[in-house]
Amino acid sequence: MSDAQRIASVAQAYYDSPEADEFYFQIWGGEDIHVGLYDSPSDPIPAASRRTVEAMADEIRTSLGERHRILDVGAGYGGPARYLAKRFGSRVTCLNISEVENARNRKANRDRGLEHLVAVRHGSFESIPEPDGSFDVVWSQDAILHSGDRDRVIAEVARVLKPGGEFVFTDPMQADDCPPGVLQPVYDRIHLSSLGSVRFYRDAAARHGLAQVAVRPMPQQLRTHYAAVRAQLERRYDELVAITTREYVDRMLIGLQNWVDAADKGYLNWGILHFQKR
Repeated sequence: MSDAQRIASVAQAYYDSPEADEFYFQIWGGEDIHVGLYDSPSDPIPAASRRTVEAMADEIRTSLGERHRILDVGAGYGGPARYLAKRFGSRVTCLNISEVENARNRKANRDRGLEHLVAVRHGSFESIPEPDGSFDVVWSQDAILHSGDRDRVIAEVARVLKPGGEFVFTDPMQADDCPPGVLQPVYDRIHLSSLGSVRFYRDAAARHGLAQVAVRPMPQQLRTHYAAVRAQLERRYDELVAITTREYVDRMLIGLQNWVDAADKGYLNWGILHFQKR
């Protein structure tokens, strides 16, 4: 098994675990499990997370409609896919490695009458099970960090995009000038040895024929979000312990604080990145 396959297997096992499923669904934001855009630190997590979806959708240049196809890689519970399907009428494919999350996604699509627009596929974004040039837009939110071969992910995104197709994504990243060794507590929580960076994604995109449209760094939003999630978990500590385990919740509180501390020291970055296939 390669390192990338091992890391993918670890990520799948984690997100398929009952503890992680309850934590992300109950605490992180429900159907939108990614960093939010906060007007104020007191904003509700789901509202801030939905603002990120709206801001990313506003980035897309293509006048999307019923004939267009969107691929969401690392789609989680599928909230962004349902938003895109409803807003644009486009067909959206969710590719996600966790079958537990996929099951919640499929149920939400059925409940909201969106099965005809939103399809859910189990798979890895390091080997996207779609033909070349299949999609007008590839979308991803805070998922690529979990890859053990991020360059491969960008290559796969470029492969499945049509000429002129757009890639819009967010990802928790390390700062371009992050000193070596300082992020080990952050890496340990996600079972990785590195994070991507704006420089890395710019370089990888250029290697694979994707031109930069816009890069909007917003590291403070990452700090605000992780602090908000930690505060929510503290408020609902007993509730989460009852449906997960005390060990899991205590470990998560420590892990979240490590992210907040690293952000305070300027070691982390986050933002909306937008590229277009030449």
